[in-house]
Amino acid sequence: MKEKALEGVRVLDITRIIYGPWAATLLAQLGAEVIHVEMPGSGDTLIRLVSPGGVFPRNLSPGMMCCNANKYFVAIDMRKEEGREMIKELASKCDVLMENFKPGTFDRWGIGYRQLSEINPQLIYVSMQGFGNWGELWERPSYDAYAQGITGLAEITGFEEAMPVKSQAWIGDFLSGTIAAFTTLVALFWRNKSGKGQFIDLSQAEVLIRAMDWTWLYMAIKQQNRKRYGNRDPAVVPSCLVKCEDGYAAIAAFKKDEFQGLCRAMERDDLLEFLDYDARIKNAGKIYEVIEEWASKKSVDEVVRAGYTYGFAAAELMNAAKIHGNEHFNERRAVWKYYDPLYEELCYPFALHLGKTPGSIRWSMRPVGFDNEHVFRRILGISEDELEELYRKGVVGKWDASIPTTAPPEGKEGKTIY
Repeated sequence: MKEKALEGVRVLDITRIIYGPWAATLLAQLGAEVIHVEMPGSGDTLIRLVSPGGVFPRNLSPGMMCCNANKYFVAIDMRKEEGREMIKELASKCDVLMENFKPGTFDRWGIGYRQLSEINPQLIYVSMQGFGNWGELWERPSYDAYAQGITGLAEITGFEEAMPVKSQAWIGDFLSGTIAAFTTLVALFWRNKSGKGQFIDLSQAEVLIRAMDWTWLYMAIKQQNRKRYGNRDPAVVPSCLVKCEDGYAAIAAFKKDEFQGLCRAMERDDLLEFLDYDARIKNAGKIYEVIEEWASKKSVDEVVRAGYTYGFAAAELMNAAKIHGNEHFNERRAVWKYYDPLYEELCYPFALHLGKTPGSIRWSMRPVGFDNEHVFRRILGISEDELEELYRKGVVGKWDASIPTTAPPEGKEGKTIY
């Protein structure tokens, strides 16, 4: 078995919904030991109950599973003093703490960065908020659709004559979580040089603003809002989605030789007068009309084969079913199919291919409090009697059997998996 890049790094993950849990999952996939903290009973109710299309078998929670993997799940009631003391003790033994509660909540509870850095000066504390921990909007909550709206991302998405469009994927959550993981690794690298931890103030809105490529320079120089261009790219011409006789395809031919190839495929050598970039930008509307007219009379397969033959990029618009069965994505484990010790056959997307220290998916989410004994005894040294007392007081707990997505699949309540 190959080494894990982050083996020896311990992360206390006190995050909810998608944004925060995804950041910690990226670290867990690279070998970090991640302890995910929820409330006893209901756990992270907001995301555990997300089940598009109806109830899933085996108490599966698609919302929870899409952003959690390789973590140890514990349940601590942080509203209780003893619960907060457990968080302090865990933080003293961790390299990283991640949280995305409302700004100021952890400070009021006595477990904010100022308090925990006195206990553990090397702690990297990652606070993931919608708008950061200061500024006019700092108190506002943020969800993915809200973030896409308030940052202007939705405003530039869709067709000019229609209303703006929200991305169906939770891009605000997953992109922001990825940046949170990246900044955590930067802080770990700096700590290796300085011996010091630090506070990371991450804003979901700022991440999405940064993702909007040339929008801000265009506004600053042109003093104009970026328009919605639908399936046509106004800056990389041509790059578009087109309707074919039997489906849809993506076409791109930006380099000169690619554009020449596309013109030959369409038997439109007259378009070669627009070979230079400036000419293509000025005549983008005409170029796109020709491409769309040509593709509308071809099958998807004909368009794709023309791309191979004439040297431009062309691909079928894939759906989930086709990607799930695609040989390339399965061979690279971009669609990682594996056997989970609790939930059995599962599938998880994956993209961390490091040659010497590859990432991996070892298990999915777990029921609320499933790993309490494993974590509290091993890391905190709590005895069996002490743990029983904590259960009795409600300081720690497990799942609520009346909420299926918080509980193990039927018949696996007492399964040992270590």
